[in-house]
Amino acid sequence: MTVTISRPTTSEGRPASSRPRLTLAPADSAPALLDGAWWPRSRDLHAELPALAAVLDPLWGRITRITVNPAQWPVVPRKVPVAGHVVKVGWFRAEQDPHELLLLSHHVGRWNLLVVPPGTGPVRAAWLMAAASDPRRSDSASRLMADVPRPVTEDDRIVEAAWESEGGREASAPAARAPGRTVAAVPADRPKRVAGPWTSSCR
Repeated sequence: MTVTISRPTTSEGRPASSRPRLTLAPADSAPALLDGAWWPRSRDLHAELPALAAVLDPLWGRITRITVNPAQWPVVPRKVPVAGHVVKVGWFRAEQDPHELLLLSHHVGRWNLLVVPPGTGPVRAAWLMAAASDPRRSDSASRLMADVPRPVTEDDRIVEAAWESEGGREASAPAARAPGRTVAAVPADRPKRVAGPWTSSCR
């Protein structure tokens, strides 16, 4: 996808002031790869970012810079206005997870949010937001996107019922766990993340 660095000329028809859909890890939890998740309503960063930064400013200190991976965004503005100040916006291709948003607060720290794609269904979005804000997990944004359980359909229920009626389920089998998914505890002595190139602070 070709990235455009400019202010978009159109929006997707929703008010920019809509309250962002956001979940955050507990403030006193050990540092992990993700600090929570954000579920934007569109891929219009100029419309979506001001409300997100306005909510996070009083929680994390004034947000001064946001970076994204342009693979997920058709237009990346150079800056966005946020409640009396301006937030610079940048992007990285190889250096940043395509499903992640990085926020920097000058002299305070940095935070990483999983970006739930705007068109995601509510069940999958709820799973992703809960997983990204769970301090016991140490998954990257892309890993969570790959691990999200697929929706259970009526056909799945019919197949499962037939399987069980024919004695297919072993008594010792764990109940409905997705293959390859793990929940890893974050070690208490894990070093804190070093801030990005615009600040030398640590979280």
